[in-house]
Order: sequence, then C-alpha cells, then structure tokens
Amino acid sequence: MPPRPLVGVIACRRTVEGHPAHMVTDKYVSALREFGLDPVVIPVWEDVEPGAASALLARLDGLLLTGSYSNMHPSRYGETSAPENTYEDPARDAAVLCWVPLALELRLPLLGICRGFQELNVAFGGSLHQAVQKVAGLMDHREPKGDLEAQFAPSHAISISPGGVLAGLYAVPEAQVNSLHQQGIARLGEGLNIEAVAPDGLIEAVSVSGAASFTLAVQWHPEWKPREHALYQAILEGFAAACRDKAEGGTLPTCHPTREEA
Repeated sequence: MPPRPLVGVIACRRTVEGHPAHMVTDKYVSALREFGLDPVVIPVWEDVEPGAASALLARLDGLLLTGSYSNMHPSRYGETSAPENTYEDPARDAAVLCWVPLALELRLPLLGICRGFQELNVAFGGSLHQAVQKVAGLMDHREPKGDLEAQFAPSHAISISPGGVLAGLYAVPEAQVNSLHQQGIARLGEGLNIEAVAPDGLIEAVSVSGAASFTLAVQWHPEWKPREHALYQAILEGFAAACRDKAEGGTLPTCHPTREEA
C-alpha cells in the first residue's frame, strides 16, 4: 500500500495557558485525514528563511492555508488597521507570503480556506475589505450567534464561474455555503481568476491563472462536515487527488486554464 500523501498545514501563533504556541484547530487536520491525507502542522516564525522554507515544502505533497480568527496586517496591502481589525498574527503573515510563491514554483497542490483565501489574494498583490459589513452594497458575512452548528450552517448562495477550476470539480452552477468572515477581497490580485461570487458580488473563490497543479482558495469553510455537503466534498476530493498525484510523482500536472482558454 503506497504511503499517504503528506500535506503541510499552516499553524497560527497564539498564546495558550500563557505560552506562545503554534496551533491548528482539529477540523482542518481531521478533514485531511478523512480524505486520505496525512497532515503535518508547520510552525510559523516572522524571520522565515526562504531557502529553509523551500527545502521543507519540497518534502510535502500539498499545502493547506487554514482559516483563523486572526487577519493579515493591512500594511501587507498598503493600508492602516481599521478599528474592527483587532487580532493579528505577524508570524503567519511572514510565513505565508514566503510559502505561496515557493509552493507554486514547486507545483505543490494548494488549498486556501477563509484567511487562507485572503492570504492568497494579498500574495498576488490584492487588497482586502477589513469590515465587509460596513461596505455599501455588501451583505454582513459574519457568522450568526449560537453554537458551532448554527455558525457553520449554510448561510448564502454562491454562483460558480463557468469553465473554471471550481466548476470542473462541481458541475452545478450554484451552491449554498457557510459564511464566517468579516474581511473579504476588495482588489483582486493580479493573475487570479474569480471562481465564485456571493449574491452581493463579493468574490468567494479564486484560482491562479496557469498554475501547474491544483491551486484553489475559497472564502467559506469546506472542512466543516464535508461529507454532508456535495460542494465541500468535491473540493476536498479534488485537492486529495492532486496531492496523491504529486506523491506518486505524476508527470502530467493539471494546469489551470486561463479564462481565455476555458
């Protein structure tokens, strides 16, 4: 039996019982395990060294950029912090902006979720709304009050762009997704394709034009009970298949079409 693909999972820096910690919540690593992948939590430091990062990523078969309570520091896209932007993680900011170009160079399958979706946009030179609920014409995309079941329940529809990566995974043009975010894409990063939008026009999924392997990022949380939601399951199955191909030394990586080619 071949070994299961190794997927790096970005950690967050938080304080736990008074001590700095590198941590990932269970739902991300459990989802990877459920789809036949072995998660490896990768610590983050502000003084990340590109050579060491490249050597580490080269050992992996995939990379997951998780969601988080923290937000990217607005200085990363040329802005100052809004009052709503209260929880930051500069070590993760530094790590992810180093890792993303290296992962693409290494043809490493990449899946971004929530904060990871926003990170990919900033890595490509895009910017973020720091408080979507205060932007005229946009809905309040924050989670409802209540327990986890209520917070992660489907919240609004998305329209999936035809001919894209997400449409290739899930043939239905619309789906319901959960919504647990205050920030969102303002200016789309150069070289990113829009894969889905919310009813208010806010971008909900992106891919990288011409990427040599699976590269998809979504604003919602497909790791939450993915077997109960066909779209969530399709995303994780697509990512897992790409990681298996990488682990097996596949010589025909799946290139993402540009919109002109699609």
